Amino acid sequence: MRWDRRGKTLVMLALSVLVVAAVVIAGAVAEEAARTTALAERNGPPSVAHWFGTDWLGRDVLARVLAGLRLSLVVGTSAAVVSAVIALVLACAATMGGPRVDAAVGWLVDLFLALPHLVLLVLLAFALGGGTQAVVIAVAVTHWPTLTRVLRGQARQVVGSDYVAVAAQLGRGRWWIAREHVARHLVGHFLVGTVLLFPHAILHEAALSFLGLGVDPAEPSIGVLLAESMRFLSAGAWWLAVLPGACLLLVVKAVDGIGENLRALLDPRSHHR
Repeated sequence: MRWDRRGKTLVMLALSVLVVAAVVIAGAVAEEAARTTALAERNGPPSVAHWFGTDWLGRDVLARVLAGLRLSLVVGTSAAVVSAVIALVLACAATMGGPRVDAAVGWLVDLFLALPHLVLLVLLAFALGGGTQAVVIAVAVTHWPTLTRVLRGQARQVVGSDYVAVAAQLGRGRWWIAREHVARHLVGHFLVGTVLLFPHAILHEAALSFLGLGVDPAEPSIGVLLAESMRFLSAGAWWLAVLPGACLLLVVKAVDGIGENLRALLDPRSHHR
């Protein structure tokens, strides 16, 4: 039974990775088509020639969705990795830096968790002037607290173990223990936490782009597509909003599946919780 459960988890993980990889490849191929206009075919409904229809400039919506999802994955990956690195550094510092550093990190975590998340995102993106770089920074700066709390708890368990006590008695310094024992023990949690940050980063990138504070409006971002669709929904052009939104949810679910299945493989006990 255990092997069957592990095999099922591996299959689900492979399928999720395959979906995300297919989106990235298809998005790169569709870059040119996403920018090609055909005014004679604007606001066309889904058809054999254009599966997702066309927008107000006659551009193929499917090509723009694929290119937008690829852009969202790139932005989400960058933001999630930066945020996870911040969480890892703070967790190690809190564990090995002494009571004052631990208290300071705990205070920062509580402060960021207490602030309204979306409001903080909007304020940071606005203060940074908008654009792709501003989105990456805003998402990275606001998504580390929960992962920091998890890594901090795991790091405390490692520090309280016997082999760390032996290393300290042998004269090893705090930062050697942090690098050789604490950080290495946190690798699995770090990888899973990074992947699980992706869905939040992707959705918040789309939200900021929808509000006009995200990526360049000329880029085929999902948020930009949804913002543009608002002008034509009353005219019955439902495909401009429904199909990009459904594809965004599908990709978010696939990325979330990668994280959940990866956690089940690295920590089998989490599969039973």
